[in-house]
Amino acid sequence: MLAAAERLFAEHGLSGVSNRQISDAAGHGNNAAACYHFGSRADLLRAIEARHQVAIEAIRQRKLGAIASHPQLRDWIEVLVYPLTEHLEALGTTTYYARFAAQVMADPVCRDLVGSDAMTSELMLKTVRGINRSLPEQPKRVRAARWMMARNLLMHTCAEIEGERANRRPSAGSSWSVVAEELITALAGLWEAPLARVDGAPRDSAVRASSVRSG
Repeated sequence: MLAAAERLFAEHGLSGVSNRQISDAAGHGNNAAACYHFGSRADLLRAIEARHQVAIEAIRQRKLGAIASHPQLRDWIEVLVYPLTEHLEALGTTTYYARFAAQVMADPVCRDLVGSDAMTSELMLKTVRGINRSLPEQPKRVRAARWMMARNLLMHTCAEIEGERANRRPSAGSSWSVVAEELITALAGLWEAPLARVDGAPRDSAVRASSVRSG
């Protein structure tokens, strides 16, 4: 039932799938089977996410164990990216998880109910702290904004490529390892990019200068 629900959510969105459709796709005659087994819709979504997080966290633990003694930013980004792409590679030719997870991320309610466990696991927090330590000094709001961009870039890129691979489009010919390398390079550029500028000055400097003048 979890596999059937994941496929339907990936292909039709969280709000576009009924419990009856899930039960039918899973081969259950009882239309209430999804509710019987999982209770609420949120419980079902969490069960799907948890099924993948076990494998993803196992890969992340292996990557952390093999990280360099003095890791740089790119080393930490690899620990962020490779667990997802290696898991997708292991799932086989046609996968649904990236598209399912992207649907969860795009839903303001489900994002907090379902995705919080993955982002607050001890291994993920260790990865987050490693990336933050490797970054140039940035205002808190800038770092928060770039983490938001990074999460979306990682998951939605994988979701797009997963969909292209499922539809056998020529543009989806790259292996997941190549996708990972492109993502790692893009994320390193995102995090190391200079602050946005206003009239040739860093935005924060311009704001501070304006405050001084107004005072």
